[in-house]
Amino acid sequence: MTEKIIIAGFGGQGVLFTGQLLAYAGMMEGKHVSWIPSYGAEMRGGTAHCAVTIADEEISSPLVEEPGTVFVFNLPSLLKFAPRLKPGGMLLINSSLVKQEVKRNDLRIYSVPANQIAEKIKSAQLANLVMLGAYLKLTGVVSFHSVAASLEKTLPARRRHLLPYNRQALEEGMRLFGEPN
Repeated sequence: MTEKIIIAGFGGQGVLFTGQLLAYAGMMEGKHVSWIPSYGAEMRGGTAHCAVTIADEEISSPLVEEPGTVFVFNLPSLLKFAPRLKPGGMLLINSSLVKQEVKRNDLRIYSVPANQIAEKIKSAQLANLVMLGAYLKLTGVVSFHSVAASLEKTLPARRRHLLPYNRQALEEGMRLFGEPN
């Protein structure tokens, strides 16, 4: 198994953190991982994306030219990365912010109202975890428990009080496509 993922949006949407969580969870499960961040000209509010590879075997190149999965948190990310998805790939769209229809019919497309769900929990800043929860339920690439443990290890001390909300956001994302495991 080799899963190549691009996660893209505006700076401040937790795009890079989402990729870190996936990579960390993969490491905890003994998988080979790579994570490459990319920032736009400005940090918060500018564009940001990361490439994550999770595999059972060694990774020959960390570059992700033709991803199997793309998470898009905004319209510019959809326009830039959806064309790069390989045929049959998975496209997760934050439908709270992206209203444009995708023209390709060779993809598995999932609309996730991530901001709406996150705001009901506590804050739109949890939208990244809602999207990640949906991805976990749809793929099982890494387990919910590994991602939850990764959160506990990577969340800065000043944000530790948010752990219950982060976990709830993951669970709500999973619930979109069935009950959490």
